[in-house]
Amino acid sequence: MPERPPTSHDVARLAGVSQPTVSRALRDEAGVSDATKRAVREAADALGYIPSHRGRSLSTRRTGQIALVLHDLDNPFYLQILETADAVLRDAGQRMLVMTHDPTDDGLAPHLLDGSLDGAILTTTLLDSTLPAALARRGLPFVLLNREVDDAPGDVCVVDNAAGGRIAAEELLAAGHREIAALLGPARTSTGRDREAGFRAALAGAGVELPDRRIRRGPYTFAFGRDVGPELLETGPTALFCADDVVALGAYNAMLARGIEVPRDVSLIGFDDISLAAWDVFRLTTVRGDLTRLMRTAAEMLLRRIALGPGVEQPPPRRVVHAPELIRRRTVGPPPVGRP
Repeated sequence: MPERPPTSHDVARLAGVSQPTVSRALRDEAGVSDATKRAVREAADALGYIPSHRGRSLSTRRTGQIALVLHDLDNPFYLQILETADAVLRDAGQRMLVMTHDPTDDGLAPHLLDGSLDGAILTTTLLDSTLPAALARRGLPFVLLNREVDDAPGDVCVVDNAAGGRIAAEELLAAGHREIAALLGPARTSTGRDREAGFRAALAGAGVELPDRRIRRGPYTFAFGRDVGPELLETGPTALFCADDVVALGAYNAMLARGIEVPRDVSLIGFDDISLAAWDVFRLTTVRGDLTRLMRTAAEMLLRRIALGPGVEQPPPRRVVHAPELIRRRTVGPPPVGRP
């Protein structure tokens, strides 16, 4: 038979205090002396006592648990968000619950609103998603990370995607490219919409056309870049813009398989600066949206709202936008000799 786990009453007897004092001491509440807190912690350690998360939730009306909603855990972008979120939330004393969610499915709200969560970080939201409005109506604090909806009813933390698209275009133009193709993101996402808008605006400002035959839109996946990238190369571009690094690496893989050298034959630029982009085998030139900084900002925004507590009038939603940054590596060069 398993041993009976020690209880807070056992800790209280060993420390010579009352059971409520044990609870207050382990929560580091004011009004309990440092000596008492030290005695309680020493007694808890000696007994191997683990405070009850359920009991703490009943007394504080908080669960200490935050959901991180992701899409595809095979995607290095989401894995990097997951790693950063785990560190940030753990440092804040929060437990993270990971939920994978197909953004085209509107059935997630009941799982987020079942009372087990203090808040949620949403990374998969589509422009027409009803999920943020549903959470706002029920008063669950949340923040949209890297994605937006029009007239967002909650906090938003994003990189300036339109500015990032312009930066990518300007880098290709400065290298001398005029025959340019693009693997763009889904039109139903704010990232897909805004990165395309910024990229197009910069090209148009330089008098460079981006014809429909040199555009494809699709998911932010390696397979999209690998399978569709070669179609665009058949239209004869000297440079390829990919709306995220995972797509760019898929296109890079397809080029290498066909004996196409980057950047000698075709220049390539991505977006996000995921950790893989810096690997020596790729050295991908890209536009950085600092994921660690975005995640830390989003967590701080969410934790501030949670700290206000239920039933308290919340301040208006905030939208925090971080500036992107060009990261030059080795995949952008001049057009091939004899090509514009």
